[in-house]
Amino acid sequence: MNIAVNRLGFAGVSAVCGALAAGPYLMALTGSTGSLILVYLAQLPLFAAGLWLGTGASALAGFVAVSILASATTLPSAAVFAALNPVPVVLLVRQSLLARTGAGNAVEWYPPGLLTAWLTGFGLTIAVATLVFFGGAKGMQDALREVLAPSLDRLGEMTPEHDQLLAFIALLLPGIIAASWMVMTVTNGSLAQGLLARFGASWRPSPDLAALGLPIWIPVLLACAAGAVLLGGTARLFGVNVMIVLAVPFCLAGLAVLHTVARRFPRPAVTLVTFYVLAAVFGWPLLLVAVLGLLDSPLGLRRRLAPP
Repeated sequence: MNIAVNRLGFAGVSAVCGALAAGPYLMALTGSTGSLILVYLAQLPLFAAGLWLGTGASALAGFVAVSILASATTLPSAAVFAALNPVPVVLLVRQSLLARTGAGNAVEWYPPGLLTAWLTGFGLTIAVATLVFFGGAKGMQDALREVLAPSLDRLGEMTPEHDQLLAFIALLLPGIIAASWMVMTVTNGSLAQGLLARFGASWRPSPDLAALGLPIWIPVLLACAAGAVLLGGTARLFGVNVMIVLAVPFCLAGLAVLHTVARRFPRPAVTLVTFYVLAAVFGWPLLLVAVLGLLDSPLGLRRRLAPP
């Protein structure tokens, strides 16, 4: 009887989380402007289900969300939703819940650096998929011109300056889309873990951001992307967008440095909250943090700045 009740509760929680994930997209169909904020948080219930009840709960919630959208919209729309939300969330949840027994029977959870590597892989995939979907920079430029046509018409005739601006935006667009998705995923995963840990319901302890270390292939890929930019042409297109995507993991590495430095202060939480508020208001502090993350490994910043 208890097993049946537990299974019923597992399925019920997963179904509710799936419905909550699909809800913002259904609201967006009505044209509600407020639904755009909720769409940004659509991954939150999927992460919450998985980090609370396990990978199976996250997968079931994702299946429910995709089924709801497939019945209310079209199969292609539901497929895009699945590729951007349930699939990566389930895989990230699965990896984050991996653990092994280390020295002294201590439990070693999957490290945050490797989770960042998975996130980066998803981001690179999204950037490439965006390029393929639009048929390259020219296709994206044409799509932007069509979307912005009403605004451009109000400005008057299409000038060479307008065309250059559209070409520049099209050059950066795949990387910007991928980086935005990565930030959204990190935000939702962190919120879900933080809420569950607050109520003692999380499957694993919250990862220590100060311990985040990037795999060697990420700085190597950054060097290759910088070289591709110098080559020009198609190589430049790929190089620029790869560099934009890699800004996110280096920003996380920079935040790891910041968390390490904050521990030298009497009240680390006050220092961190102050920085995050400034970053949310102005944005540019995150660029400085990304530079910190880039310099962390070669200069050993965390080792030098760690509290005694």
